[in-house]
Amino acid sequence: MSDVLTSPVPVVTIQDIESAHERIASTVVRTPTITCPALSRLTGAEITLKLENLQAIGSFKERGAANKMALLTAQERARGVITVSAGNHAQGVARQASLLGIDATIVMPRFTPASKVAATQAWGANVVLAGDDFAQACVTAEELQKTEGRVLVHPFNDPAVIAGQGTAALELLQDAPQIDTVVVPVGGGGLIGGFATVMAALRPDVEVIGVQVEAYASLAAFPQEGGPTLGGSTIAEGIAVTTMGEHCLNAFRNRISRILVVNELQVESAITTLAEKAKQVCEGAGATGLAAVIANPELFKGRKVALPLSGGNINARILANTILRSLLRDGRILRLIFQIPDRPGMLADISARIGNYGGNIIEVSHHRLFASPSVQTAELVVMIEARDTEHAKQIETDLSRHYIVRRD
Repeated sequence: MSDVLTSPVPVVTIQDIESAHERIASTVVRTPTITCPALSRLTGAEITLKLENLQAIGSFKERGAANKMALLTAQERARGVITVSAGNHAQGVARQASLLGIDATIVMPRFTPASKVAATQAWGANVVLAGDDFAQACVTAEELQKTEGRVLVHPFNDPAVIAGQGTAALELLQDAPQIDTVVVPVGGGGLIGGFATVMAALRPDVEVIGVQVEAYASLAAFPQEGGPTLGGSTIAEGIAVTTMGEHCLNAFRNRISRILVVNELQVESAITTLAEKAKQVCEGAGATGLAAVIANPELFKGRKVALPLSGGNINARILANTILRSLLRDGRILRLIFQIPDRPGMLADISARIGNYGGNIIEVSHHRLFASPSVQTAELVVMIEARDTEHAKQIETDLSRHYIVRRD
């Protein structure tokens, strides 16, 4: 890794990225760049969002796939393409293959969210599910490539792919020249490689900061050489990469200031915050930038910060559960367990008290036989929606004056 980081030869130039931008303009979306006053108030920074979640496939990944595949020769197109991806790059390759009339095989880890598998298949690609993670899926992809003679469209470790990803940074600078900081999710390193190249060439005053999720923080010690990652499940599966691409490392070497690491709960909270305050559906990887800003307020207060929302492909059930978990942690949803006398009127009285304080009862579960400690008592579980944390405390305090109650 250290040799790559110190290599003096740039793998991607600003000219490569500018050419890529012209090359792919007709097949990818020029996504909006917006300021977000609600997030700015929350963070103390002036927040600008680059909405790559609004790409046709819901992710910036199509930019790199489009550039790589536009550069293929007629002979290479006839051979077909193959790639490995946890979802977003897969969809980008599948869509571009559909537009160009190229046969495509996509290898995806077996536990890729079903929504991403279905979306990839919908573009006409042949999907092969193999391996428990990205690294294992890569082995299958390499075997198929050798057997079938297909052209590999790597999800990140390819100069043409990096150049394509960098086109998002060109658009960002055109639309938001006032920014002084950009916080970029880091998985394989293609996106930050492209962003770092653009900023170094056109706006060297803009600080480029990378962010990784805790289980896959291969650059946690940056600029020192990294170590092994923990691996495992993460809500940010789009950046769940154990080994950084060497071309990507070379693209951002000495061009970024630091790497920040966020944990799972911070990412979950950021997904909820984006939905509530920015009205944007964002997957875990795309929300890591905001998670890093919220977790490190001293680094960003007063700064003009751009966040690429790199993707919006999150399963509806996961999104719903994530929001509910965040509301529970914030105290805006209370789950209270009561031990009450088993006699008429108790439930009505509790409901009235909650209603008098403006709480909204979402769910009630009443247990008489096995959950209660006495045959003369019952256990009541009530889920309540409150306006905010303080409102929730008021409801709980009042109920505690009259009943034996604890928060679950």
